[in-house]
Order: sequence, then structure tokens, then C-alpha cells
Amino acid sequence: MNTMQRRHLLAFAVLASLAGASAAHGPTRQKVVEQVTIAAPADKVWGLIRNFDALKDWHPAVEASAADKGNEEGSVRQLKLKGGGAMTEALESHDAARMKYSYRAKDGGALPVTNYTSTLSVRSEGAGAIVEWRGAFYRGHPNNDPPPDQNDEAAVAAITGVYRAGLANLKLLAERR
Repeated sequence: MNTMQRRHLLAFAVLASLAGASAAHGPTRQKVVEQVTIAAPADKVWGLIRNFDALKDWHPAVEASAADKGNEEGSVRQLKLKGGGAMTEALESHDAARMKYSYRAKDGGALPVTNYTSTLSVRSEGAGAIVEWRGAFYRGHPNNDPPPDQNDEAAVAAITGVYRAGLANLKLLAERR
């Protein structure tokens, strides 16, 4: 085998190993960002969502949302969902001046996700407010070939549904008060 043939063989071996590695990669981090414009002052909207234990008051799917330390960093929130299901979340940061807080799910719980983190924020927009809910997560099934209810699409659809339902109800509550 001459030098040129050896180079081609080596290049082919490198390409083949890269192709195998790319097919074997695990899940990729997914992100969802949803926003709603609310015809109410930002302070009023923040007043509805600012407390870590207030999710039950504005999200239509949440029956209970007790938080053991209120808005203190490290507070643990136990969510009980209407119709069954539960989740445990921990408050990572709470900034009242910036009208924003972030939390992390202790487990996927009722959602087909893992390593879920989220931030909820309010900002002024003219006489109204914009509420943004953003999250990052991995699908519920961490290995290759996940079942349909645990794949990337199911994870994105679930989080998107949670955010849209909550923001739509928050808009209704804030605009009618």
C-alpha cells in the first residue's frame, strides 16, 4: 500500500468513526420561550405572580403550590396538579426589583422532561406589561430511541402547553381586575 492509499484509508476511518459518534449522541437541550402582552401595569401583573407559592392562584392546571420558605432562595415548592400529578421545584433566584425569578425542577414529575430550569419575568411595555416564561430542559428519556411520549417533541409540547395555559389565564386575571 502506498502513502496515498494509506492517507485515504486513514481519512475514511476518521470519517467513519465521526459518523458513528454523531449517530450515538444523546439528547440535546431543548428550550421554550413564551410571552404574553397584558393590558395592565407591570407592577400589578408582578403582584399576581411574584410569590413562589402563588402558581395555584393563576395557573389553571395547578391545585396547590406550597413553598416551604416563600421567596427565599432554596425554597422548595410542592406542586399538586388538578386531575393528578405532582412536581417538586426549588427557587434558585428571586429579584423583586427586576420582577423576575428562576427555579429548577427536582425531577420531571408529571412532565416528560429532565433537568428542567425556568425563569418567569415581567417588564413594562407602555401602559401594559410583557410576561415572559422561558425554560430549558432535556427530554424525559435520556437514551437514544425514546418512546414517543418521552422524546424531544413530547417534552417541547408539554412545556409549551404549560406556559401558554398559564400565561393566557394570567392575562385574563390581570386584565379583569
